[in-house]
Amino acid sequence: MHKTLARLRTPLLAALLAGCGAPAWAADSGVLASLDAYAPRQAQVAQTLWQHPELGYLEVQSSQLLQQELRQAGFRIEAGVAGMPTAFVATYGRRGDGPVIALLAEMDALPGMAQAAEPVRTPIPGQAAGQACGHNLFGAASVGAARAIAQWLQASGTAGEVRLYGTPAEEGGSGKVYMTRAGLFDDVDVVLHWHPGSENSAAQGTSLANISGKFRFHGLAAHAAIAPDRGRSALDAVEAFNHMANLMREHVPDGTRIHYVISNGGSAPNVVPDLAEAYYYVRHVDPAVVRDVFQRLHKAAEGAALGTGTSVEFEQTGGVFSLLPNDTLGQVMQAALEQVGGVRYDAAEQAFAETLQQSLERRPPLAVAAQLQPYRADLAGSASTDVGDVSWTVPTAGLSTATWVPGTPAHSWQAVAASGATLGAKGALNASKALALAAVQLFQSPDTVRRAADEFAQRRGPAFHYDPLLQRESPPLDYRRK
Repeated sequence: MHKTLARLRTPLLAALLAGCGAPAWAADSGVLASLDAYAPRQAQVAQTLWQHPELGYLEVQSSQLLQQELRQAGFRIEAGVAGMPTAFVATYGRRGDGPVIALLAEMDALPGMAQAAEPVRTPIPGQAAGQACGHNLFGAASVGAARAIAQWLQASGTAGEVRLYGTPAEEGGSGKVYMTRAGLFDDVDVVLHWHPGSENSAAQGTSLANISGKFRFHGLAAHAAIAPDRGRSALDAVEAFNHMANLMREHVPDGTRIHYVISNGGSAPNVVPDLAEAYYYVRHVDPAVVRDVFQRLHKAAEGAALGTGTSVEFEQTGGVFSLLPNDTLGQVMQAALEQVGGVRYDAAEQAFAETLQQSLERRPPLAVAAQLQPYRADLAGSASTDVGDVSWTVPTAGLSTATWVPGTPAHSWQAVAASGATLGAKGALNASKALALAAVQLFQSPDTVRRAADEFAQRRGPAFHYDPLLQRESPPLDYRRK
């Protein structure tokens, strides 16, 4: 065990045990045994999602599979919530005087990331997507944890509800924001979540808020050689717009991220394009900065259209808040993760990891997978997640486990490979165990739930009003088809 963690373990567990009595943790063996028994099926579910990757809002088979696993465990399912056919809420238990504890389950894949579960680059011909963020593991492990919690609630007779939120389109579609706006978390006391990663950590911190969307320029088509004067190039407008956006980079607050792709540049060089599109993201830890920079992008787009004789329209695809951390819940997650430990490779997994790591720019020791990172409550994140909006609505905490080879970046072919391998399934099992142990602890410690709520209220502030960055009425169910 890491020396820092060895020092932390005793006071952390002592504090938690003091809040609910020693029998709480003594009962954990039943939860862990339940998860060990379900582990082969959990790995099979994750593998099915990996073999059949589905893009955001198109996760029909994935959503049905997760719902099936929960329905078989006695959960009540409400499907198609918040205007999203693949979103669902699964509930088990009786409220009574007990809390409602929710888990999140993502499932969507990323486009253009097809890769075999091999430690060398091996694209899969004809496959249009891949689990480059490990959401196959995310969804399966959260379902496994929810099932184990439900079994514990029944066996112990504890009052309370466990809920599993099937959340589509995390990758740019902001599915959880629609669920938050619809009030689906309003009666929840605590939300716990996890994410695949290359190390084991329960550190709590911020993320980057973001707004994303597509700027579509409309011009006039013409023969590019015979009559170019009669055309108005939508591609010219996109290129002018991108140039202005790149000039903005010097004049935005530090920490701002602006990135884009030309998602439609025309169909043939000898035709003046009458339609072209740029897909933009703006990120910053402060949602107000994101709003301001994106407003400036709108003005730049209008200027590009004016200068090229074209017109422009904008479709927002996503918008998420930064994470609001909760140290009270973070320490519960840390104690649970310490009880579970890290990922131990067998000989075949060690060989897989050694080979795969040769393709990585950063190569930390493979032993990192078996270690736990020191706990922090002030981690500065560099990615975005729609969990952010949830965290400003209800006390929320997350963790990550080493499902990927140490040094692996998210959204890479190496992440896809590990997410389909046995070492990925091992890391996911650890995540399900940590989530279940943390939830059991909270069910048995009302004082901890109250302290988490008090911290949440203090961090959010009395004047806070939730005004989503996502300003569109309905989910863009076809955003991956366009």
